[in-house]
Order: sequence, then C-alpha cells, then structure tokens
Amino acid sequence: MRVLQVGEDALLVEVSSGAQAQALHEGLLRLRAEGSLAVREIVPAARTVLLDGLADPARWASELASSHLPPARPRARGPIELPVRYDGPDLAGVAAHWQVSEREVARIHAGTEFTVAFCGFAPGFGYLTGLPARYGVPRRATPRTAVPAGAVALAGPYTGVYPRSSPGGWQLIGTTEAVLWDHAREPAALLSPGTRVRFVPREGA
Repeated sequence: MRVLQVGEDALLVEVSSGAQAQALHEGLLRLRAEGSLAVREIVPAARTVLLDGLADPARWASELASSHLPPARPRARGPIELPVRYDGPDLAGVAAHWQVSEREVARIHAGTEFTVAFCGFAPGFGYLTGLPARYGVPRRATPRTAVPAGAVALAGPYTGVYPRSSPGGWQLIGTTEAVLWDHAREPAALLSPGTRVRFVPREGA
C-alpha cells in the first residue's frame, strides 16, 4: 500500500488490485460510519481510494501505510437485476475473440454475478467486475462518436452500461432499458461501489 498526500487535506491510497481497493473502500466507509474517521469524501477507483477533507491527513497517512487490508465483505443485499437484450453491434466480434458463439457470449455474461468496483466517466456509469480474466476484450480501435444510452458494453476486465448517449470505445454487446441515472431519484445513481449486479436476458434475447 502506498499513501500520497494530495493538497492540504486529502490522501490518495494506492493498492495493487481492484479487490484490495474495494476492501479498503468498504473498511473506510465502516470507520466513517462508526465515527472514528472524519472525512468528507471517500472515492474508490481501479486501484486507488481518495480520502478528501481529512482533519488530520498526516496521522491517517501513517495509520493506513501500516494497516492490514481484510477481504471485502459480501453485501447482504441481493443483486440488482438489469434486463438486457443481447443485440449489440460488437457481439459477433466479442464472440470471435472469446472463440464461442454469440449465444454463448450471452449465456456467459448473464451467468456472471458482477460487482461495481468503482464509478466514473459519466454520472451513473459503474465499472463492473466479475468476468474471468480470459474474457477480457480490447477497446475498439476507433471509438464511436455516439454510443446510445442503455448500451451494455465490455472493455478490458470491465462491463459497463452507458447511462446516456456519449462517445465511447467499449465493445457493445447488448442494450437495457434500465435507468442508470435519474436526478429525481434518491440516490440518483442506480449503481454504487460494492453493488452486486446481474444481467437478465429479455425474452428473445
């Protein structure tokens, strides 16, 4: 674990894996809930966690550098289910990369329970982990100028769902009508770090 001070009241903690980042994030959330950690924001990423608004960053830098990371605890809440139609324009390319049929891509993807590792890129966009490493896929050589809202996509080890139309270079394998970001909802984001997710094929998908 590497701890870097950022500005006057923030720390960036670097770890060696996404699983460690998830465990650290959950542990820090527990400390804040217990009242032993005074911090404004705790923001996880792929292999880092940012603590912003710390009252005593020097103390926490020392404590975190010498701490032991327990494995992340599974959440008691069941997974969020997202209906999906496996009809994406890159489905055939992903099938060829995996050396399976398009139907098998859908079966593998829908048979996986995912976890939101972190959020970013756009409001409501979660980076979901869960697929075995052998199913990682490269980004498109040429990104699309517009990916439609609800597109279910793959890139590297991650699955994601585009919450709104935006440029993107991920491989599109399906579509969902689930609303990932809604200002009128509390919370506005359907997915948050640690949330478990399953994709449920729609009839005929």
